[in-house]
Amino acid sequence: MPHSVDFQQLADDIKLWGRELGFQQVGITDTHLQESEARLKQWLERGYHGTMNWFTAHGDKRSRPPELHPGTIRVISVRMDYLPADTDQIKILKDPTKAYISRYALGRDYHKLIRKRLATLAKKIEAALPPEMMEGQQRPFVDSAPVMEKPLADKAGLGWTGKHTLILNSEAGSWFFLGELFTYLPLPVDRSEQPNQCGTCSACLQVCPTDAFPEPYTLDARRCISYLTIEQKGPIPEEFREPMGNRVFGCDDCQAVCPWNRYAQHTRERDFSPRHDLDRQDLLTLFQWTEEEFLTRTEGSAIRRTGYEGWLRNLAVGLGNAPSDPDIIAALEARRPLASPMVQEHIDWALQQQARPNRRRKRKIRRKRES
Repeated sequence: MPHSVDFQQLADDIKLWGRELGFQQVGITDTHLQESEARLKQWLERGYHGTMNWFTAHGDKRSRPPELHPGTIRVISVRMDYLPADTDQIKILKDPTKAYISRYALGRDYHKLIRKRLATLAKKIEAALPPEMMEGQQRPFVDSAPVMEKPLADKAGLGWTGKHTLILNSEAGSWFFLGELFTYLPLPVDRSEQPNQCGTCSACLQVCPTDAFPEPYTLDARRCISYLTIEQKGPIPEEFREPMGNRVFGCDDCQAVCPWNRYAQHTRERDFSPRHDLDRQDLLTLFQWTEEEFLTRTEGSAIRRTGYEGWLRNLAVGLGNAPSDPDIIAALEARRPLASPMVQEHIDWALQQQARPNRRRKRKIRRKRES
């Protein structure tokens, strides 16, 4: 590397360019993740990843960036706010006739948008280098490859890892996406400016409807509503159905209750604004979508990840948790002959629930703590 390059100035420029591209924060870190690798292996040994077998499919590449992308010696970590304004989040969550969809999924899928911005950032960096330094390639990542994005963001100074395992920032809460640009440039690294500030607070652990945190800083994905409604492809275990309430795609409870999110900023990206009124739709309306309507109205959306069958399964659970209503019963009965056996199972459960008008709902469950 030529000594004429001022890498500190380049790092400062990268942060400026990142902000101009719509990232709220940019940090730079090295690739050493030994402690995170040890925690990951322990998490996998406990089976907390459930059926997400991609966590074990790439060996150590996830925790060793140079093995994933040879030549990498630094990671540029970025964050982008995604919380839309005026989505009546708590109001919708408390209305059992409405469908609650995780706030990150209300607009367009974030993957392409952030990856494109990171690719533009890479080009700006390359344009600032002398020709003799074009000896490697930079590669952007956005939650679609074996990258430990949260530990990298923590090391890069974007925040600290909260007890709910998400990155928290004292000025921005946790409602933001993360992205990474792997680079071969020896940029100066940032040091974490935000030590862990969770203190004795355990609000996120206590509010979880399915008790998915066996201990602080550890998530058992098999119990997490986000996992159950998105990654789980088979039936949802019956013990989790009532606690799911009206959450039909993801869950934000641990973020919504976090005191640090009082400082969260609303997104500036129009693409993250709700589409098709998905921030306030009725469960019954969504359940009556045909597969064609589902595919059309979720085009370019993260909701596509669950698939139409998973969508109906989740909505059937939501309808089972809704107040007893002849219209809901009629819709469930009409859908049943057309549904797959897996969806039929959830429709049958919902019909049983609807037949119990005076039932007491089990909104939260508690399990015995592991010794």
